Amino acid sequence: MAKESISYNNAEEAYMEASRHLQTPKLTRVLSYWITGILLLLIMTLFLPWTQNISSQGNLTALSPADRPQTIEATIAGRIEEWHIQEGQFVKKGDTIVSLSEVKEKYLDPNLLERIGEQVDAKKGAAEATAQKVKSMQEQIAALRQGLILSLQKGRNKVEQNRLKVQSDSMDLVAQRTELAIASAQFERQENLYKQGLKSLTELETRRLKLQEAQAKLLSMENKLASGRAELQNSRTELSSLQAEYSDKIAKAEAELNATQSYLYGTQAEVSKLQSDYSSTEVRSQYYHITAPQNGYVVRTLKAGIGETIKENEAVATIMPDNPKLAAELYVNAIDLPLLSQGDEVRLQFEGWPTVVFSGWPGVSYGTFAGKVAVIDNAGTNGKYRLLVVPDTAKEPWPDALRVGSGVQGWAMLETVPVWYEIWRQLNGFPADYTGQGDVVTKDKETAVKEEQ
Repeated sequence: MAKESISYNNAEEAYMEASRHLQTPKLTRVLSYWITGILLLLIMTLFLPWTQNISSQGNLTALSPADRPQTIEATIAGRIEEWHIQEGQFVKKGDTIVSLSEVKEKYLDPNLLERIGEQVDAKKGAAEATAQKVKSMQEQIAALRQGLILSLQKGRNKVEQNRLKVQSDSMDLVAQRTELAIASAQFERQENLYKQGLKSLTELETRRLKLQEAQAKLLSMENKLASGRAELQNSRTELSSLQAEYSDKIAKAEAELNATQSYLYGTQAEVSKLQSDYSSTEVRSQYYHITAPQNGYVVRTLKAGIGETIKENEAVATIMPDNPKLAAELYVNAIDLPLLSQGDEVRLQFEGWPTVVFSGWPGVSYGTFAGKVAVIDNAGTNGKYRLLVVPDTAKEPWPDALRVGSGVQGWAMLETVPVWYEIWRQLNGFPADYTGQGDVVTKDKETAVKEEQ
């Protein structure tokens, strides 16, 4: 038993001695501290605020279409005679860029304007002469109508005169018949008295002579009445023929008047066409010199050399307007479009500027610039919609050295959420949270429409 006790004590002492020599390695302890700290940091990071954003790419452009690069086109076909500018040169509105010469055969005559002017004057003279002829014919027709009125009045007067004459002759004839009856009765009484021997033959012959005179006068009266009736009928016939005669003359004069007026209208149309040709030729002569439509820089000439022929509406140079109001042209997916509205904040990164970007923490990013959404297209292209972002004047200004066409990266700022929520959203493929600003914008639009009405 004593031996067993001694051996147990020795083993315990040996174990204690070995335990005193065993120690935890220092590197392992430090590593455990670091892992614990990193885990705590990561857990704390999951609860940090994260600003949701919509990332997009695009280029710099101008907000106004008038400030965007444009091509200068030749209005007419021509041959290049002289260039008045160099590429990269600043030009003012109205400065001549290139001079052209004519190539169309119709306009090769150097005195074309003068000759067209002479044709216009000649046609104007012909039109004036025709107009004077129309006036004279109108006066002639008016005179014929007046002559018709006077002739009809004269014919009616003649008919009335003949009618009264016939009436007078009829009364004379009645009186003459009465006189013949009296003369006949007197002759018969005279003849009876002669047979009774109470009257002489001379007195009887006198009565017979008077009877014959009365008969002759009656015959004359009948002839005169017949002649008067014939004249009355002739005057009535003449009165009827006057209307037809003058109507024929007036119809012929009106037909000639219409033909003359038609010729006049044709001449006036030719005058108008010649005047149009004159004006067109005069305006065309102004297009021999292609000028700058606004102040800007000549970016590139699209035609080269002297004597080269260009077509109508063919571009000859590109000009960049001076001092354009810049805007970032960005494109977003259709799924992100409902989350955006006019006035939303956008952070921009321009090519060529040093940038440190934390898209979810815009406050700690370096080298980005502020902007606001100004335009959202209503129609998309290939599933993407265009945004125009303008500088936010309340924050840092954009660099002065920016040029239209350079690349730009943008982040539209949305709701602020915890980092863990954003990770969960990204893992599940959910869209960013809807801010609800679209309702406000819609109400603002409706209010503006009501105010306009």
